[in-house]
Amino acid sequence: MELGWLLWGAAVLLLLHLLMELSPAVNFVLRIGFYYVLCIVCSGLTAPVCLLVNGGRTVKNMRIIKTVVKSFKYFFGLRFEVKGLENFDVEGPAIIVSNHQSILDMMGLMEVLPDGCVQVGKKELMYAGTVGLITYLGGVIFINRKSTTSAKMVMAEVAKTMTADNVKVWVYPEGTRNCTGDLLPFKKGAFHLAVQAQVPVIPVVYSSFTTFYNPKKNLFTSGKIKVEVLPPIETKGLTSDDVSDLTDRCYNIMRETLFRLSGRSGEGKDSS
Repeated sequence: MELGWLLWGAAVLLLLHLLMELSPAVNFVLRIGFYYVLCIVCSGLTAPVCLLVNGGRTVKNMRIIKTVVKSFKYFFGLRFEVKGLENFDVEGPAIIVSNHQSILDMMGLMEVLPDGCVQVGKKELMYAGTVGLITYLGGVIFINRKSTTSAKMVMAEVAKTMTADNVKVWVYPEGTRNCTGDLLPFKKGAFHLAVQAQVPVIPVVYSSFTTFYNPKKNLFTSGKIKVEVLPPIETKGLTSDDVSDLTDRCYNIMRETLFRLSGRSGEGKDSS
């Protein structure tokens, strides 16, 4: 009986392997499905550890979460090449901004996340089962993207707690995922926050995922992701009148870096 089940299991695995090899759509669905299952299961297993070690919601839990998520890359054949981590070594709080490409960004985030750093995420994440629970325990700051007033109130509170608790805040200024290989226009919230708190902005750029991940083409294979942490941009002395220039400066630097890391040197300057 046991031998029969083993043979059936082996046959199913072999069939799935053949389907993945023959059909990009099947390969994509199975890999994405496995990614979701991995997130759900690991979140459920990690949450009790965070509660036992740190007692509840705190940015300290990000160390535990980071250790778990960093192992995900081995399941999907992803490699990270990271430069500039020393640029996180600024005294006091800071705003970290990075490009936002896909659901895989979580792996890239945890690959370089500095200690004492919280993320800003959409409110809907709170209701994502065990994933919502683990993001809550990790201290993620949730904002309602549909309510401008609510988002501004939250960001004003973030400015106060950031300086009081001496933490860094990670924001995706594009506001939504963008898997085009380019940058969407930046929203100004993160830059208003940096100027209001008079803290530096640290840009982080990930190379384009399009060579190994593209939902429109059912593409999800192994690949290498280049990550570069750029030098901090100071905001001391800047006022709200300077926010637009600060936003544009950061956008242009990050776009040029994105094209360079993705093997499209020169496009950033030509297209900006």
